[in-house]
Order: sequence, then C-alpha cells, then structure tokens
Amino acid sequence: KILQTLTSHLEELGIDVQKPGGLCCPLRPVVPSPVINGYRNKSTFSVNQGPDGNPKTVGLYVGTGRGQNIVCVKADHMENIPPEHKQVAQCYEEFIRRSPLDPCILFHEGGHWRELVVRTTSRGHTMAIVTFHPQELGQEALATQKALLKEFFTCGPGAVCALTSLYFQESTMTRCSHEQSPFQLLHGEPHIFEEVLGLKFRISPDAFFQVNTGGAEVLYQAVRELSQAGGDTILLDICCGTGTIGLSLAHQVSKIIGIEVVEKATEDASWNAAFNGISNCEFHSGKAEAVLPQLLSSWEDARPLVAVVNPSRAGLHYRVVRAIRNCKSIRRLLYISCKPEGEAMRNFLELCCPPDPGKKLAGEPFVPTLAVPFDMFPHTVHCELVLLFIR
Repeated sequence: KILQTLTSHLEELGIDVQKPGGLCCPLRPVVPSPVINGYRNKSTFSVNQGPDGNPKTVGLYVGTGRGQNIVCVKADHMENIPPEHKQVAQCYEEFIRRSPLDPCILFHEGGHWRELVVRTTSRGHTMAIVTFHPQELGQEALATQKALLKEFFTCGPGAVCALTSLYFQESTMTRCSHEQSPFQLLHGEPHIFEEVLGLKFRISPDAFFQVNTGGAEVLYQAVRELSQAGGDTILLDICCGTGTIGLSLAHQVSKIIGIEVVEKATEDASWNAAFNGISNCEFHSGKAEAVLPQLLSSWEDARPLVAVVNPSRAGLHYRVVRAIRNCKSIRRLLYISCKPEGEAMRNFLELCCPPDPGKKLAGEPFVPTLAVPFDMFPHTVHCELVLLFIR
C-alpha cells in the first residue's frame, strides 16, 4: 500500500515511474525476524488507573483519550516483551504502591511517580529508568525518594531484578532529554553493552538502539549489501544513534561520517568506534538540519558518497532533504523508516520530485529502485521499510 501511494503521488507530479506490477519499484518479500517472542530490548511502561481502579498500575495503555476510556493494563500477556522487563515493571508497581506519594497522571493535578523504561541486552544487562515529577518537593525530599528507590531495587524485593543500572530522572515534561534534565545514576554502571555483528556497543539511557537486536543484525547486513559501498566510498550515516549502522560498514569503506542529535548517543558512538578499533570515522553532535547543510555546502571530496538515513517517525527535516538533493556527490541513498506511511512519505516525494527553484531543490531527482520490508516488530502490524534511491 505504501508503494502504491508513493507511485500515485509521483504520477501526480508527472513522473512516469510505474514498473511491472503497477509499483514504482520492485518489492522484495518481508524479511522475517530471527526472534519472534520476547525480542524487545526496550520497553516503556506507563503509570495510570488499572482495570480495578488502582491508579498505581504499571503497564500499557488500552483505550483512547477521545473515548475517555484509557486504562492501564499489565504487560504479562504481551508476547513481544521479555520476562525481565515484566519483572522490573511488576517490582516498580510494588514499590509505588508502598510509597505514600501519588502517581503523576495529569501534570496539573499533582503526583510524582511516572513512567518506567527498561532496557536489556543479550549480555544479560538490565537498565531501569524511573521518571519522577518533582512538583514542589525540595532537594531533601527528593533525595529521600531516590534513596528509597535505590534501597528497594538493591536490598529490597526489587533486588530480584539484578539491575545493572538504575537511573532516576526528574521531569516536568512528557519527554525530557539528558540535556534538559540529567539522568541520575542511583546504582550500578552508567552504561549497558550489546554486541551486533561482532562489534561491541555502549548504550546510554536515552540513546537510540534498534528495539529488536536480532532483527537489527539482519537489517544492517542488508544495508551493507544495498549500499554497494566500496573501499573508496564515504558513508554518511544520518541520525546515526550509537553508530551501529556506520560502524558495521566501516571495514569496507574509506570513511564514516555520523550525525546524531542526542549528545550522549554521539559520545557512545565515538566510544564504540574506539573500543572496536575503528579509526576511519567521525561523529557530529547536533540537529541534522543544522549539521548536514554546513557539511555538504563546501563538499569537494571526489570519492563516492553514499547516504544512509534512519530518522524517527517524524521523518527528515526539509533542510536535510534539500542538502541531500543538492549534493551532486550523493548518487545512492538508503532510507530506513519505521513509519513509512507517515512523514517519511513527504521525504520520499521531496527526494523524487522535479527540480523546484521555489523550494530550493536544484539537484537531480532520485528514483526509487527497490523496497525491502523487515519484520522488526513481530506480533504487530508494523514493518521497518528500507527504500533504495539512486540517481
């Protein structure tokens, strides 16, 4: 359906792209995930009213705000969430039910205990991140709550979780970066570690890492194949997270240039490169729409330039697309999307539309040549889509 929509939009722009089968490019069969159950390495649990009316229920939302029927249900039945995550969620629920402090369901109504994020790795590491709304609490009262949380997970019933890292974040916003409100390490190691395709990766609390590690290995091997990057190629890894894609291709290219908005993830990427003995890479911290245009505006390197983009659901900023379009050295682009039916569709059209001086799209348009879906999220209807564009 996504390719049908893209084909239709391109035809509306006067671009004749239809291939046999009525689509703008060949579509490969869905690549299966090597792991089907318990594959998630990161889970986010909310705190809200449960089916029994208890407001201190830790789980997942069912219902809608519009229908005013939201309820928080435990994740015990979820096939894609591993037992370790469910265990931490159950322990956190026990902790907040013991606490005299209320949960924070609506910010303006007060309360403190908020969501829980659990991250695990195949190396047996477990990181828990508790979000807390401070409201009017002073530093002494906050210190007391942090001490109680640490005691529960290190000496109390929560010790059964054997946490590698326990983090606490005071946040007055729905989402808060480390720069806005630092993640405070209450116990254990500052990072957890994962292995992908023989490389070791360090993961910070808010660093992006593909949620399905086994599926990520399959995905990155396909990216390696589709990039056709040779020994003289420079690889642009845009929205690079902890550097997994770029570093997995580093041995076959001349140079890796990564760009990532999360500063801690960039630090992780640099550490990952050094630890794995990879020296042909550099990582830039900042918004891609600020870093990439500046990087490419004076690009004079004659070596082949391949771009890989892996943005969030919001897609790429228009200035990023424009910089890619207007850089003549980029002839091959791999777009990895976890929500191709969303804002990514706008990016696809901006990459493929005829030159438009009004939008400052002067470069030759790209052409979609292959689509490969990956079942990165078993037990859901979602797929990760890799689209190969060339010009």
